[in-house]
Amino acid sequence: MLSVPLIDVTAARHGDHADRVRVACQIDEACRNLGFFTVTGHGVPPPVVRDLREAAHAFFTLPLAIKRRARHPLDGTPRGYHAIAGEALALANDEAAPPDLKEFYHVGPVDVTDDPYFTSARGRQFFLPNIWPARPEGFPEAASAYYRTMDKLVVFLMRLAALALGLEERFFDDKVARSIGTMRLNYYPRQTEPPLPGQLRAGAHTDYGSLTVLNGEDVPGGLQVRTRGGEWVDVRTPPEHFVINIGDLLMRWTNDRWQSTMHRVANPPLVDAFNTPRLSIAFFNHPNYDVLIECLATNEIARHPPVLSGDYRDSQYLKTGLRATTAV
Repeated sequence: MLSVPLIDVTAARHGDHADRVRVACQIDEACRNLGFFTVTGHGVPPPVVRDLREAAHAFFTLPLAIKRRARHPLDGTPRGYHAIAGEALALANDEAAPPDLKEFYHVGPVDVTDDPYFTSARGRQFFLPNIWPARPEGFPEAASAYYRTMDKLVVFLMRLAALALGLEERFFDDKVARSIGTMRLNYYPRQTEPPLPGQLRAGAHTDYGSLTVLNGEDVPGGLQVRTRGGEWVDVRTPPEHFVINIGDLLMRWTNDRWQSTMHRVANPPLVDAFNTPRLSIAFFNHPNYDVLIECLATNEIARHPPVLSGDYRDSQYLKTGLRATTAV
């Protein structure tokens, strides 16, 4: 059975150019075959992960009335708390499905300056202020530290992606450094009754941007990836690892050399010993809103029309009920 490759990036972090190329070749193989891989040796300090996981668990176990105080005043805005069954991710891939059995907390970029890129009319539609809960104490600090750390990890991984694609190592730097992506704290509560037909913790979907970095928990009712042959494969997600997957725009950049793979979050067995809550932290790097995404392979016929990164994100958000553009 095909499994998600485990790639140790230690040599790429500490070695020379040749070491980075060797790791990049492993990434290329993983992205050609499945579009998912897991990294170890990433250098992320354990307290950065631990502090956010503890804060997130503490938040989601609060009474619903308290959690709702951290909602954005405009429904569907990708900031703050979103209650359970408020989204069906399968709709982004034009598949009808019941609402997903999850609640989540949406965090946007935490370092926004007065540069016109952020403050222009277009920029303000993407760089909305974050909403922070009053409880638990330390939540904003933990989320911000994690967000900054993931920003750096993505730049490192995109440099390896550039080497894997035969590009100059820093080709993607200025295209992803001011990302319009977000971070989601996804909480899948214990299920107290059978789901509706076709209802999952998170319906089958692809991600929209360049790379997604996922930090999960290895409990029943977890992440599954669909292979090229149509088989669903369980993905191990211990918190000390990061699962990486390709988004739609990186697939378009590579002219489908790398695939944006369908994935979902399965339901746990309705047995007390296995039916436990699950927390995952998904960090979505979406290229700068003004970057034109088009085929990088000049000797190939483009399989997708060019599209602006921001326009593509808006179109996908609208399908799932998120507000694509919100002025501040």
